[in-house]
Amino acid sequence: MAVTLLLGGARAGKSTIAARIASRWTGPVALIATAEPRDEEMAARIARHRSERPPEWTTVEEPLDLVRAMDGLPPGAGVILDCLTLWVSNAMEAGLDDDEIEERARKAAAAAGARDGDLVAVSNEVGAGIVPANPLGRRFRDLLGRVNAIWAEHADRVLLVVAGRVVALGELP
Repeated sequence: MAVTLLLGGARAGKSTIAARIASRWTGPVALIATAEPRDEEMAARIARHRSERPPEWTTVEEPLDLVRAMDGLPPGAGVILDCLTLWVSNAMEAGLDDDEIEERARKAAAAAGARDGDLVAVSNEVGAGIVPANPLGRRFRDLLGRVNAIWAEHADRVLLVVAGRVVALGELP
């Protein structure tokens, strides 16, 4: 089946586009949510996203183990993975080194491609802005860029979301 990677800036409409794609699928839809409600602002964002989802969708909250989350879904279910940005942050906070995070990204992207059902992965594109002022910010930016590239290698299509609009990204000829 098809893997789609949606990239874009914060609040660009990635989750909305992912939901629009999923609404066209036949059969069950599952959402793997990587966010954790660690403060009031994040709890409010999570609540807003939950309220916008159709009630028949299954939600799996999994901040770290994406392969296990996918393995637990019904065969043929369409999946939204929202989002790789928070997944990288969670993995860094859990103390995983960059090589381990990249290896987990490879395994998860390969598992997504091997599923019997479509999957849309959502992630932020953070490398187009200013260089972060501190080492942790630079590590995060660089690592997320590599994780996005890993997922792009395994994706059937990569879409850039800007201001709620989609631009297809292709490979070099």
